[in-house]
Amino acid sequence: MASETPDNDASLPPQLARLPSGRHGLPREFVAANHRDRLVAACVQEVNRRGYADMTVADIIKTAAVSRRTFYEFFDSKEACFLATYDLVFSHVAGLVFAAYEAEDVWAQKVRAGIAVLLQFFADEPLLAHLCMVEPLAAGPPIADHHRQGVGGFAAMLDAGREVEGAEAPPEGTADAVVAGVASLIIQRILGGEAEQLEDLLPDILISVLTPYLGPAEAERIARE
Repeated sequence: MASETPDNDASLPPQLARLPSGRHGLPREFVAANHRDRLVAACVQEVNRRGYADMTVADIIKTAAVSRRTFYEFFDSKEACFLATYDLVFSHVAGLVFAAYEAEDVWAQKVRAGIAVLLQFFADEPLLAHLCMVEPLAAGPPIADHHRQGVGGFAAMLDAGREVEGAEAPPEGTADAVVAGVASLIIQRILGGEAEQLEDLLPDILISVLTPYLGPAEAERIARE
């Protein structure tokens, strides 16, 4: 078997550091999880370094410091590895957003809290922001469609605004259109190298999100609080 010694082990997160060589005596389940985590971490690095289209399985296994055989124990292709990585990141982000949303009592504040935590996470983790929002759209129709379905799930949070007393009832599909617009704005900032300033978008995004339900005056008042 080829050596699994990495060239850039120091760049990996400490929890994904290379296992000792030889008979380490760790349970197989732990070793398997460690190897998979290293492949996921390597995919994050390589997709940001090269882009999905130019990233290869060889790039991933070199950065993860595992053998090709180990890679294929977990994933049958580059696409499968990327999708697993994407789903892991997206699920974490969605969990943060929905937790923040549910922690508030008033719908407009729920929306504010969810959007705020989304922007904060992406600002703190620009590599993950790029992987989660930019690369899926350039990775071919199956991955792009998978991404759009995931992002579309946030529309339900907005359509809950239809039940707010005194709120307007915008046309069907409004929430989907608003979510798509917000995603596009975030992508533009990431592509412009401004991911770390994403939190500055909160007031403008809130206005665009709340206006169809509360009207422009109320939406701006809440956004500027």
